[in-house]
Amino acid sequence: RRQRLLQAARFLRQASGRRMMREPSVVVRETAAEQLEERQSDWAYSKPVVILDIVWNFAFVVVAATALFLSMNESPEMPLRLWIAGYVLQCVLHMVCVCFEYRRRRRYQRSSSSNAVAGSDRIGGASSGNLSSASREGSRSVSVSGSSYVSLAQFDEEGTSVAKHLESANTMFSFIWWIIGFYWVSAGGQALSEDSPQLYWLCIIFLGFDVFFVVFCVALACIIGIAVCCCLPCIIALLYAVADQEGASKEDIEQLSKFKFRRVESNEKQTDNIQEPAGGIMTECRADSPIEHVLAEEDAECCICLSSYDDGVELRELPCGHHFHCACVDKWLYINATCPLCKYNILKSSNFGPEEV
Repeated sequence: RRQRLLQAARFLRQASGRRMMREPSVVVRETAAEQLEERQSDWAYSKPVVILDIVWNFAFVVVAATALFLSMNESPEMPLRLWIAGYVLQCVLHMVCVCFEYRRRRRYQRSSSSNAVAGSDRIGGASSGNLSSASREGSRSVSVSGSSYVSLAQFDEEGTSVAKHLESANTMFSFIWWIIGFYWVSAGGQALSEDSPQLYWLCIIFLGFDVFFVVFCVALACIIGIAVCCCLPCIIALLYAVADQEGASKEDIEQLSKFKFRRVESNEKQTDNIQEPAGGIMTECRADSPIEHVLAEEDAECCICLSSYDDGVELRELPCGHHFHCACVDKWLYINATCPLCKYNILKSSNFGPEEV
């Protein structure tokens, strides 16, 4: 399911030629889809979800073992016992893979935390001559563990574990095994329900649960994909409300340049000798010598909410030069301290000056 959100955004980019879905807007939504996928991966391997997953699959194993024991006198025409045994084997393999991957991720997070503490100690013990280099090294360590979602994304890129390969193979086998089970149950017909009712209905229940989960996951992925493309500010606001601070702090965000937008009328364009079609002017706030930027008509809108800048609205300009509504980008930066358009790290910029990541 890893690429479903990204594929949904790219599909809408190819299918839609409207102005509201221009390239920058789609790039922002692809970045948001990646962020959601990273958070989904972290949530899926959180302790409560892992425990629930193991208990759920273990319940399937217990139910199957009980049904096999109680139906020892049944003699179905189709090898339903073999199919149930294969289903139980899938559940056991899934539990083993989940436990192994959970422990692997926990070890990685503990290692990242240890590196961050070591980096902070090096900063504290550095002399004034080596303070700059120590700060760089310590900040790199902190940046790795400062956001668990970013670290998990980097963690997945470092190499796929054996458990991941086994889980993928188990998923493919479960699809094939489901088709085999459906064929055996269908081919047996009414005779199975009469001769082997316990095995028959157990297979029906297992097949039905699998169909329900597949439909649920596909529907959820479609809903999230549509929400990311059409209602991204709501997704960001929801993450901002329920998630801990994993990005920039409010102090870091307030250090970024804030501008007030003023829309340029047609008669003002002639007076100021503005040659290109201008949508408005950004004027820096809280500055003795405010900086002004003239925005073209097509640039005078927020790539997050897809709304044009209204007269007098406050904008936030990031060190990379991209600008957004303050209300939109501040919540994003609280979740992820990178530009939603180019993934520029604003924390790295605030510590070391303009430096691309």
